[in-house]
Amino acid sequence: MTMPAMQADAVARPPRIGLLDTARGVALIAMASYHFTWDMEFMAYLAPGTAETGWLKIYARAIATTFLFIVGISLALSSTPTIRWPSFWKRFGMIAAAAAVISIATRVAMPDTWIYFGILHCIAVLTLIGVVFVRLPIAFTLLVTVALLAAWILDNFGTPGLLRSAFFDPRYLAWIGLAETPQRSNDYVPLFPWATPFFVGLSIALIAIRTRLPHRLAAIGTGSWWPAKLGRHSLAFYLIHQPVLIAIAYGLSLVVPPPQPDPVETYLRQCNSACVMQQGEALCRSFCQCTLDRLQAQSLLTPLQAGKIDLQNDERVQTIAGECSAEAQ
Repeated sequence: MTMPAMQADAVARPPRIGLLDTARGVALIAMASYHFTWDMEFMAYLAPGTAETGWLKIYARAIATTFLFIVGISLALSSTPTIRWPSFWKRFGMIAAAAAVISIATRVAMPDTWIYFGILHCIAVLTLIGVVFVRLPIAFTLLVTVALLAAWILDNFGTPGLLRSAFFDPRYLAWIGLAETPQRSNDYVPLFPWATPFFVGLSIALIAIRTRLPHRLAAIGTGSWWPAKLGRHSLAFYLIHQPVLIAIAYGLSLVVPPPQPDPVETYLRQCNSACVMQQGEALCRSFCQCTLDRLQAQSLLTPLQAGKIDLQNDERVQTIAGECSAEAQ
């Protein structure tokens, strides 16, 4: 490339936006705070299901939405005016390798809830999809974004389960996001609905690039702030923070052992956590309270929590579940 061409490319290339790095850094801090809640639950300081219900569930979804929104923006900015393929493949390779390491590590450590498609897996796949869309007419990208938003609204506020099928339940298809009852995972971020914030970010950035907005945002001097510096090393932080936090939680458990959990609260949280993956929260609260009352009435709660009852094959538990499910509908 000649010197004039290199200079023209530098002029056309959007500047690095410190505000975006700052937002990414703040999201990383929020993610770490949520993961520490999960670690405290894992070490029994919090009741099972705490990190997956209530406001913490909303908090986790907001963090994931923010990350994927920023990934969409960043991909559009880094691919303008042309895709720098060596940098693109290096970054993609790092994300894909990190996702593979997390899958292998959790498969060994937590075989029942291992991470087969978490947020890094989702980012890796969406990066490959997004790099195609940045070269297509922007109208096509906007059309897909609107379609994803419409599908999200339909899935959440329209006809429940209309877009989902048991065909997609196995892990090798659950990553698409159309499963009715996906197998449990400690971090499950399928393409649908999580492609939606990514495409919203991608679309907004592609529109903004056609204006002087990136240059105006770059002029906001937050690039030297420590959250911005953290945001420029997001992958390293993601890989390092959780081992550090779980070590802190474990060390705390040696000094101040966790209290014994309330069996009733533990059951309700576990029941709600498992139920909301398939049903709405209001229905799940009714179902779980009903099953709790009947398990207590038949003196089944204590042996159930002690693992002395087979949930899948015990007729008494199956009868209770069936009756409460019918009442909750």
